Amino acid sequence: MELLVAGLVLWFVFHTLPSAAPALRQKLVGRMGENAYKGLAAVLILVSLALIVFGWRGSVASHLYALPPFTRHLGMLLVLIAFIVFGTTSYPSRIKQYVRHPQLTGVSIWAFAHLMMNLDTRSIVLFSSMLVWAILSIVLINKRDGEWVKPSVPGWATEIRGLIISLVVFVVFVVIHPYITGMPIF
Repeated sequence: MELLVAGLVLWFVFHTLPSAAPALRQKLVGRMGENAYKGLAAVLILVSLALIVFGWRGSVASHLYALPPFTRHLGMLLVLIAFIVFGTTSYPSRIKQYVRHPQLTGVSIWAFAHLMMNLDTRSIVLFSSMLVWAILSIVLINKRDGEWVKPSVPGWATEIRGLIISLVVFVVFVVIHPYITGMPIF
């Protein structure tokens, strides 16, 4: 569990830095240069993900509570929705008329859905941390960036192409999920 927590702390601190302390980020960029900062960011993100995955796989799952069986199906539907919302980060979408931060909103939905489906200690640590981080990030970014200017509405071809890509990515993650987490979906 220690590796999992260390990975989450590293993830949380480094991802929250630009929105919580933009002056500190700028100071680091000024000292290191933009490319060096981005390189460090990439390395720290990969390290945090590795710590999270290995920490997850190395932790013993102690079940804490039980929910009705239908919540598993609802959770899977929410994960699909999370992938679609998250995917709109990469392309113009009508969803962006209603969701200012699709990537963070997608992570929030994903984390909440996993809390519905995984009822053990390591899941609560991982998914509640990610949910809190995503919501806090939305609040901090909104405070930093001010008023929201909604993007233009795309054509239907762009919308449908993006949806198809999000669905393909979802299927790929369903297939590789057991290899990353050690937990089969079905």
